[in-house]
Amino acid sequence: MHTYLALGDSYTVGEGVPLHQGFPYQTVQLLRAAGQPFNAPEIVARTGWTTDELAHTMQTLRLLPQYDLVTLLIGVNDQYRGRSTGEFSVVFRQLLQTALRLAGSASRVIVLSIPDWGVSPFAAGRDKGLIAGEIDAFNSAAADIARPQKVRVIDITTHSRNQGAGPDCFVADGLHPAPSTYRFWADQLAAAVNTVIPLRQFPVD
Repeated sequence: MHTYLALGDSYTVGEGVPLHQGFPYQTVQLLRAAGQPFNAPEIVARTGWTTDELAHTMQTLRLLPQYDLVTLLIGVNDQYRGRSTGEFSVVFRQLLQTALRLAGSASRVIVLSIPDWGVSPFAAGRDKGLIAGEIDAFNSAAADIARPQKVRVIDITTHSRNQGAGPDCFVADGLHPAPSTYRFWADQLAAAVNTVIPLRQFPVD
């Protein structure tokens, strides 16, 4: 069975939705439906975590020596707390190196971009242009770190600003995505995984 480690914050936890409706579990459901034998995802994430909080926790955990898939979606809380892209970049680079070590191959590490929470009802009255600009800067910094390592980056920010910006696209707190948005992320992720992890061949009777 394939193994999957999902690293991140509230977006990886699936704040406000049942566990099975977050994007890691929906991704595994899609992969299984496609014939990929995946275990349930192992999730290291917590609502509110910044890059350094995730990195600190990673140092305290006993994880498997290697995973078939590692995803990384982190940084929105760095932006929310007013940290610079430079501060974010230093720790994001460390996290990516940890992900690469745990995956054993750059093709099995996937970074998801930070969604734009400025389009959410929670952001009403805030400077949405400023939020968007800072998130773009964080995403650009992450991509600049990931791509030279041959790590794939999936853009979910554009969707968050368009199809994922409707009033029914958020849970009760007005900030975190509804299951339908996580399904879009899962669709993108599963499609990417199916290109790098071949279907396991079973003997023919």
